[in-house]
Amino acid sequence: MALSEIAQKVGTPCYVYSHRTLERHFNVFAQALDGIPHLICYSMKANSNRSILQIFLQRGGGLDIVSGGELYRAMQAGAAPQKIVFSGVGKTEAEIAMALQADILMFNVESEGELERIQHVASQQGIKARVALRVNPDIDPKTHPYIATGLKKSKFGIAINDALRLFEKAKTLSHIAVHGVDCHIGSQITELDPFVDALHKLKELIHDLRSQYQLPIRYLDLGGGLGIPYQDETPPHPDEYAARIREETEGLDCTLIFEPGRVLVGNAGLLLTEVQYLKRHEEKTFVIVDSGMNHLIRPALYQAWQAIQPVKKRAGQPWVVDVVGPICESGDFFALDRELSPVEPGDLLAVMSSGAYGYSMASQYNSYPRPAEVLVKGAAFAVIRERESYSELSRGENTPLFDL
Repeated sequence: MALSEIAQKVGTPCYVYSHRTLERHFNVFAQALDGIPHLICYSMKANSNRSILQIFLQRGGGLDIVSGGELYRAMQAGAAPQKIVFSGVGKTEAEIAMALQADILMFNVESEGELERIQHVASQQGIKARVALRVNPDIDPKTHPYIATGLKKSKFGIAINDALRLFEKAKTLSHIAVHGVDCHIGSQITELDPFVDALHKLKELIHDLRSQYQLPIRYLDLGGGLGIPYQDETPPHPDEYAARIREETEGLDCTLIFEPGRVLVGNAGLLLTEVQYLKRHEEKTFVIVDSGMNHLIRPALYQAWQAIQPVKKRAGQPWVVDVVGPICESGDFFALDRELSPVEPGDLLAVMSSGAYGYSMASQYNSYPRPAEVLVKGAAFAVIRERESYSELSRGENTPLFDL
């Protein structure tokens, strides 16, 4: 399917996803875990479009959610509640009540206060809440500080030195059923050692919970975080990852839960954008496109590197350019000092590896509508999210009755 045809029919900017790649990535991950009791709960914060969720759900997957809105989306997509785990540090009473009513598999509890809140809400409903406690093992995942979640300075999880006390407390609570241990150390991890180091600590904890407190730990949630190649990274293949996990968990007698996100969707999508202007200064050449940090914030937020390819390559020596958007921020860029084939206004550029944390982090900053999303399957494509209209930018706004 030619990207130029999609641009002609749908317009730019738009996100384009490959059904074949999404399907293949899930199957590779699942096949690597064959023979291990497991549940793959796709981390839908990476990309929560309903059509993408359904691709994974139809292949037996579950979902990892972090909000009431994601739970709503999950149920809209047809997810089985018993394959949903609820993570996140800030669960409200309303969100907890919603998840209890849906009868999800498990809450991944992030703090003592949250444990008490779940107990309170569950007691009001006369329901026993199934929980795992998320343990922070103080492991350096060797990734960007903004996406490292397993260090002791992180806001996520319960310090491993305090975990036994909280598990003991959870056992005494009338409307809490302790079912598991959870751990997630970060995102875009390209080495296996941090995963294995965390797993060693978790195995020791599970042994203590079973022997000292007779807690029937049924689930070990190992989170996600396996990285993908954006530039020159060489993350481990799922087969290698699964082999180490298989070796380390032999005889543990737990169903393993995995929460892959980026590794499933990241390299299955791109952002298609059109060149608007070329602007040359003495020291810089700017390629100004019709999308920016409002649609793909990773380069501005994390200084993340993403490949950029012209849809139709022109002849000539590469230029060194900044690829920037229309947003009124100096941090609005996709690439700085990047070699790029010559381009002209009207040319299309593909910002690669944009399937994860692209649309899901998009905004209406500067009152630009959010882009369309397109799914390609074979020789056909479908718009799986319409481009926002100008009228939708002000939907929900009201003029007050008093004089302004």
